[in-house]
Amino acid sequence: MGEALTLADVEAVASRGASAILGPAARHAMQRARQAVEARLDAAAPATYGVNTGFGALAEVRIPPGDLKRLQLRLLRSHAAGVGAPLAAPIVRAMILLRAHVLALGASGVRPVVVERLLRLLDADVIPVIPAQGSVGASGDLAPLAHLALVLIGEGSARFAGETLPGALALERAGLTPLELEAKEGLSLINGTQGMLAVGILALLRAEAAVFGADVTGAMTLEAMRGSPRPFDDAVVALRPHPGALAAASHLRALLDASEIVQSHRDCAEVQDAYSLRCMPQVHGSARDLLGYARRVLEIELGSVTDNPLVLGDGVIQSGGNFHGQPVAAALDVAALAVVDMASIAERRVAQLVDPHLNRGLPAFLAATTGLDSGFMMAQVTAASLVSESRALAHPKSVDSVPTSADREDHVSMGMTSARHFARVVEHLEHVLAIEALVAAEGVRLRGLRPGRGVEAACTLLRERIPPFLEDRELHLDIAASRELLTSGALLAAADGQGPGGGVAA
Repeated sequence: MGEALTLADVEAVASRGASAILGPAARHAMQRARQAVEARLDAAAPATYGVNTGFGALAEVRIPPGDLKRLQLRLLRSHAAGVGAPLAAPIVRAMILLRAHVLALGASGVRPVVVERLLRLLDADVIPVIPAQGSVGASGDLAPLAHLALVLIGEGSARFAGETLPGALALERAGLTPLELEAKEGLSLINGTQGMLAVGILALLRAEAAVFGADVTGAMTLEAMRGSPRPFDDAVVALRPHPGALAAASHLRALLDASEIVQSHRDCAEVQDAYSLRCMPQVHGSARDLLGYARRVLEIELGSVTDNPLVLGDGVIQSGGNFHGQPVAAALDVAALAVVDMASIAERRVAQLVDPHLNRGLPAFLAATTGLDSGFMMAQVTAASLVSESRALAHPKSVDSVPTSADREDHVSMGMTSARHFARVVEHLEHVLAIEALVAAEGVRLRGLRPGRGVEAACTLLRERIPPFLEDRELHLDIAASRELLTSGALLAAADGQGPGGGVAA
């Protein structure tokens, strides 16, 4: 803690149980900042927001020295006002890590023991129960972080060893003791963007993987549709050299290399494919570029101090606005738009595959026995449903400020809502791509020729887990199996020649 963190580090702690420690340099910086806070605790000291005053619209109310510890306790209790389903354990673990990291950067004025106790929660896998809703994204994610901080002091509730327990009991069973907070420490635990950042980072990593996976499912559909790879030629795409488009086109060409299906229809009468096939480099590439922008914003936020007030290098305690979630909220809104468009184009490819008027000689809905079997009719319906819901979720929340705290907080970011909606549309994209992979693999099988090496490897892996569709069966089971191959990275690894089934590296 207190040194550089990467998005991969966050994922490792959140999802794979990695641990973190407080380094000596960070400890020294924290101790120096704490001295500046303690110098303001005397009754004769000037009013300093969050140290010896109330909060928000009550910032002008001076708090006497004897009540400063009680002030921090009541702050956490009053701000733990979240509602809704609890956040998943990986998100909570990411929040704990990120909050500890901010405090360890040495500008918050809390004691090192606060960071140490947060890290002990991670090591013991004590997971505070944090309702997902209740944050407006300024002054940061107050309600979610308050629910987190309550467990640190032995209140609230937490999941431990498979049970949901009162916070004090969870700590006891984990061999931990409650922390008594000193002045400013309650505020420093809750003032920042670590809720939206935790949700956003984990969703972004999934989104990036899904976009690369969409190249695979799109290439599979192109083969099943007997589409042309010529629009992916470097000579074409380089004339409009957006980085994402160049990368997507290169990946598609590699996946389609040495295709017998392409050779079989090279001189056919078809002139142009539908946009959902022909424009994959441009659409997939745009998503790459937009997610790249979101990644850069999240990487900056990951190394930022979002507390308020801040203890500056000269010991001055200064109020500011670093807690405002607008940079993260806007970036995640943009990322959501990119993800929804990926789901939209993938659903259109599925629709072509199942439509006998469009699928160039394949059976209607790829049914084994037309009429008796419905084939993938409802798979496309499910994809359409997911895309419709995703479009509603993609409405930018960062433009939807609702003033709070008696208009002291008169412009807020709604960043946590942006993050939650982004995570939901990423999940929808994963389902849509899983459906496309299923349908396209069946279409490739029905063509009876070898597809490109990357596509062949992907189809081989799918067939190892999911048998051919020789008659109707429960599609939801196959969709779930296909999604697991996609989200685990196995499908992409196979297609790119890094896993079972061969393939060719892009």
